[in-house]
Parts: sequence; structure tokens; C-alpha cells
Amino acid sequence: MKFIDILRDHLDAFNQAYEQQITTAMRQAIYSMLSCRTNTERTSHWACQSCTHTTDYPLSCGHRSCPLCQHNTTTDWLNKQQAKLLPVEYYMVTFTLPFELRVIAKHQPELSYQAMFSVAASVLKAFAKNSKQLGGEVGFTGVLHTHNRRRDYHPHIHFIIPAGSFNKAKNQWLKSRGKYLFNAFNLATVWKARLLKQLTEKLNIMLPEHLPKKWVVDCLHVGKGLPALKYLSRYLYRGVLPDKDIISDIDGQVSFKYQDSQSKTTKIRTLATVKFLWLVLQHVLPKGLRRVRDYGLLQGSSRKIRQQIQLMLAVAGALPQVVGSLEVPELKRTVVNRTCPCCRQPMRFMGIHLNRRPTSSMFTA
Repeated sequence: MKFIDILRDHLDAFNQAYEQQITTAMRQAIYSMLSCRTNTERTSHWACQSCTHTTDYPLSCGHRSCPLCQHNTTTDWLNKQQAKLLPVEYYMVTFTLPFELRVIAKHQPELSYQAMFSVAASVLKAFAKNSKQLGGEVGFTGVLHTHNRRRDYHPHIHFIIPAGSFNKAKNQWLKSRGKYLFNAFNLATVWKARLLKQLTEKLNIMLPEHLPKKWVVDCLHVGKGLPALKYLSRYLYRGVLPDKDIISDIDGQVSFKYQDSQSKTTKIRTLATVKFLWLVLQHVLPKGLRRVRDYGLLQGSSRKIRQQIQLMLAVAGALPQVVGSLEVPELKRTVVNRTCPCCRQPMRFMGIHLNRRPTSSMFTA
């Protein structure tokens, strides 16, 4: 059972039910997904190495919301992040937008998400600067997720952060000691104050009358960095709901499975088909919004300092060996191999052909 098949079969009903709520970004995502591997605007050209047979294949759409695409994009991101890993302990800090503010984020997603990123990053930098153990420059990577495991709208940002900082003046790595990096309650207090100030004073957004007194920020020790990176990448470029988790589409009802965050057990959720489509498509991000951001020592411009830190830690015995830079195993990319239908011999990729853009009557709205 594939999400795109369900979308194609029920698109008219979905357009009719949510006509006033479908954004431009959603329509672009829908068009891309329904055109994925079927649109002949751009095709890959292949030639047999043993006979004269040639074939053109439609390309994947490449949209970040498409469940059929982006495997290599995810792999590339993980490989790049692996090269930045330090041989230290890592923490994951999660800033969650309160329920009362989610209606604002839904109607003004770009402003809201940008504010969440800038405020959360400023909070982490401030806590690191004022920390007795740290005090130097830190680095962290933030990933925006807009849903929980049930796929309800639940905007939050995960930050993965090495437990240490770099003192440029002393050319020294300062290791964070103990079980805790920052106090989560203090993080939540500052997160609340700064985000509300950003929304009201800088963005002139009218806030609801009732807001929760306590906000939620989690700061958890996650051990080494790679498992946390893999967790962050799970929904990064592969769509909101993998096709393998969709169980059935019967009698106007779609069922999918998910892992409950509390019990860690697999549960099943069933919705009317049109509501199911909205559940997934509401998470399409505004075009151009970066949902992954690096800060401080993990920015691209800090590569030399980061390699210096890796070498220092290696010399100190944190790594068994270093060759040029931190050695980490690369994840495998998906390699496309095609076989000639005539002689069953391997075909060679010859390039991309640009054809005339096909007309589409997919949308009437």
C-alpha cells in the first residue's frame, strides 16, 4: 500500500474537503509526488553495452515530502554529519512549541519556524557561555520535526550537541562532566520568555489569551552521536509516513502503524481516507525553509577548528587512530543498475534528457 496511490485515488475528495486549507507548498508537493517516476519532462537515458538498445526512464520527483525519494539525500547528510562527529558524549535537547501556539505556527509556518530556530539556538549558546564547565564555543545541529509518532501536528526542534566546548584563547577542549549538560527547567523558562518576546515584539504576532505557565524542554544524554543522528534522519528526507507503515486502505478508512512513545509498543491508528491525507500533507514545509541547521563548531566554516579538535582528542587517546581527519564508516548509497530487456546485459547511464513539459489538469483549485 503506497501513500501516493491513496493520494491519486482520493485527490478529488481531498481537494473538495480541504480546498480552503491547502497551501501553495502542499499543492506543489502533491503535483511532485503524483508525477514521481511518471512525468516525462526529465528522463534518464540508458544504453546497452552489448547491443544497440536504448531506453529512457522518468526521474524521481526529488521532493522532500515524497516517500519514494531522497534515500541518497538522507545518506549524504548522514555521511557529512558523521565526518563532524567528535569522540565525546552527546546530548539531545528538544524544544517543543506549546499546544496553544500551534495554531499560529499552522497559519504562519515560515515566521514561526524561523523564530523557533533562532530563539532555541540563542538559548543554547547563552547556557554554554554561562556554564562553569564550558564557557567556550559549542557546536550543535538542529532538526525541525512537525509531528509526533501519531503524525499529529506537534512542532519541535531536536538539537544534538557534543558534551564540551572549545576555548580558542587557550586552544583547549573543555569537557563537560557529570550526567547533565544543562538544567531542562531553566532551559524551558528562558525558551518561553525569549520566544514570546520574539513573536510579539519583533514579529507583531497576536498571542492567545491563555498560555501554559510551564513549557517543555528535554535535555537527554544519548551516548555517542551516531545513533542520535540516525534518529534525526528518520523523517528528514523520506516523507512523514513510510509506505511500509501503511497497513490498509479499505472502505474509505486508512490504517497505519506507529510506535507509541510511552509504552514502546506498536499501535495502529485508523482514519477516514481524506482525514488521513490531511494528517500527512499538513506537514509539508514552506518552500525554501531549511529544516536542518548547523551552529557554532558544526558549521561548515568551522571545519579547520573541528579537525583540530578531532586531532587533539585523538592524541589524547580518545580515538585509536586518525588518518587525515576523523575516520568514520560511510553509509552505503543506493546504486541504480539497469538490465537490457533485449540481451539481459548491463546498461550504461548516458545522461539526463530534458523534454517538453507535459500539461497537467491535476488541480482545478
